[in-house]
Amino acid sequence: MRRTGMAGGGLAAAAVATAALLAAHSSAAQTPPVSAAGKFTLSSTDISAGGQIAEQQVFNGFGCKGGNVSPALSWSSPPAGAKSFALLMHDPDAPTGSGWWHWVLYDIPASVSSLPAGAGDPHKSLLPAGAVQGRTDFGTLGYGGPCPPPGKPHHYYLRLYALKVAKLDVPADASAAYIGFTVRMQSLGKAELMGVYGR
Repeated sequence: MRRTGMAGGGLAAAAVATAALLAAHSSAAQTPPVSAAGKFTLSSTDISAGGQIAEQQVFNGFGCKGGNVSPALSWSSPPAGAKSFALLMHDPDAPTGSGWWHWVLYDIPASVSSLPAGAGDPHKSLLPAGAVQGRTDFGTLGYGGPCPPPGKPHHYYLRLYALKVAKLDVPADASAAYIGFTVRMQSLGKAELMGVYGR
């Protein structure tokens, strides 16, 4: 009887161990693999991350004498399912209480992965078909470069959002803040680049 009990206990222990191994294997099998696509990134040959923004990208007006040329941009590894992109450029350091919107661009087709320098000029035809530029805090459509008050340098964030929708549902005269809100509501992921400029 004693030997039978020990054998039964051994079988029970083995069964428990086997069940644990099967559960662990099943759990491991259900764990999604790390994506080989990499991190969603935004880069520029004109703006190094955290670096000084060149005069070519600076606004021409308000005491600034830059080229007002939007930087060349490229991106890679957007989230799966992205149907379009939106690009927002914002200066949170502007003394307005709400920062300053320098560039608002949306409905960039999902097939696009770069913008050439100067694409933000509404008088040129450098944007991909279907892309729409919104009104900045300069009161105009298209890119408006940095032009902070003299003193402490400002930080300029270029944020590219991968969106769930092919077209953003916003009015033609929507404010940058309205577009920004809608973009965030439809976002699948964000890539960011920040440059600095002061005078």
